[in-house]
Amino acid sequence: MEQKKRCFWVREDSPLYCAYHDEEWGTPIRDDQSMYALFMLELFQAGLSWITLLKKRDAFSAAFDGFDVEKIARYDENKIAALLQDAGIIRSRGKIEAAISNAKIVLALQEEYGSFCNYLWSFSGGKIVLSPDDQPRATSPISDRISADLKKRGMRYAGSVTIHSFLQAAGIVNEHDLSCFRYDELMKDCTEDSFLRE
Repeated sequence: MEQKKRCFWVREDSPLYCAYHDEEWGTPIRDDQSMYALFMLELFQAGLSWITLLKKRDAFSAAFDGFDVEKIARYDENKIAALLQDAGIIRSRGKIEAAISNAKIVLALQEEYGSFCNYLWSFSGGKIVLSPDDQPRATSPISDRISADLKKRGMRYAGSVTIHSFLQAAGIVNEHDLSCFRYDELMKDCTEDSFLRE
């Protein structure tokens, strides 16, 4: 049986990484719970490898109340102290404190836009963004715009590189390699009206 062709960055010797790429990465997310969970992990990932976060995802979910944004927004110093003792997660006070303040911003965005997904997808008009030249990139015009808007609202660890990585994972930007089997799977039902290049 011929092996599936995956994106160049996938560690083929890691079943966890392969499963994440094949089943999750780049699949458009439209529900707030999944979107926020990914967003929070991406911001914790800044400066680290994604496989590190994948291995700790279940521990993060347990430590952060199943990524319940309302609960996280109410975390106090006692909860921060407990999280700093949790060996299953990344014990960075700065990132933990940012997760709490960022959760409050996400709640405000949900109030303003009806959902966190509505806010994020509004930057592309609800369309999937494709690279204009099909080349790997660290940032994009849409990640620049979202990062700038989030920073203006006080969001931390939300630079354009981090936001672009998040948008790729969330399927708002489809940057699977053209030779990757998932690119065709994700694009097979798309019409010209359902994506844009920028």
